[in-house]
Amino acid sequence: MIISSTKTKVVGVNIGYEEINYAIVDVRGKILAESSFPMPTDQDINGFIALLCDGITNLILENDSYENIRSIGISVPSGNFTTGSIVNSLSLPWKGEIPLAAMLRDRLGLAVAVGNNAHVRAIGESTYGCAHGMNDFIVITLGHGFGSCMFSNGHVHMGNNGFAGEIGHCCVEPEGRLCRCGRRGCLETYCASDGIVLTARELMASTDKPSLLRDLEELTPKTIHECCERGDELAIEVYNKTGFVLGLGLANYASIANPEAIIITGGISKAGKWLYEPTNASFEEHVFHNIADRVKIMRSSLPDNERDVLGASALAWNVKEYSLFK
Repeated sequence: MIISSTKTKVVGVNIGYEEINYAIVDVRGKILAESSFPMPTDQDINGFIALLCDGITNLILENDSYENIRSIGISVPSGNFTTGSIVNSLSLPWKGEIPLAAMLRDRLGLAVAVGNNAHVRAIGESTYGCAHGMNDFIVITLGHGFGSCMFSNGHVHMGNNGFAGEIGHCCVEPEGRLCRCGRRGCLETYCASDGIVLTARELMASTDKPSLLRDLEELTPKTIHECCERGDELAIEVYNKTGFVLGLGLANYASIANPEAIIITGGISKAGKWLYEPTNASFEEHVFHNIADRVKIMRSSLPDNERDVLGASALAWNVKEYSLFK
């Protein structure tokens, strides 16, 4: 007797800084059901795991059944696919090494894959997004941090123990800004959210030039971008400086990896021409001459509200199947 046990649905989970999103996704990348809850500020890791498992369980039972779910994929800052753990996250409230995949598998009885958010977004772009059909590309995540993942010859390049691609913590300015990682001059300190805001503050302090930036109630990459759209010269200079450093960092990366494309995701990717024009100019100035004009720098085509759970669902197919619900 031959029994088919093929399952065509997974759960994709995105653990963000402010919100947790999770969805049931079919093999074609269609989101069948989804839910979310805000990141708790008063829970230790065990309390958080309990909340997450309750949310996933309720979503499955309300919309499907455990017997139809193959596995779960998790996108999380500082996630490590090789170990299934969160490792020394600089931005989440839980420190040290947390065996997230094992903790969820024990509670939910399903296979669990964990990847850092840049790794997961790269898999999502390859499976469902603008990198579909590409073998060699880089995905950059620009937001609270600066993450990246490299596809080489059709596969994610993980490195010796799963930490390849930390371009955000490569030095672009010796003795430069202090980074959360404890070192100075990291690319992240100039191109992630806090770095862009710091550039704006430094520029405002260096000149008496009038600027809309001085009247903002909240200084963020988004509000700086809005001032660019209104023609504010100081705001435009903020993104000129950011783009110059970003282009330099990406040129170094591309000179090593020789990708077909660099795909930028995250909130800062929405800055449009104010970011991309100086980035492209700096990139072409600094990249190895044999690949100049041959690397596309592009923004992700996936919807912002779907990208991470879709990537996490794609990651879920990469873990060996396991279930207590045969």
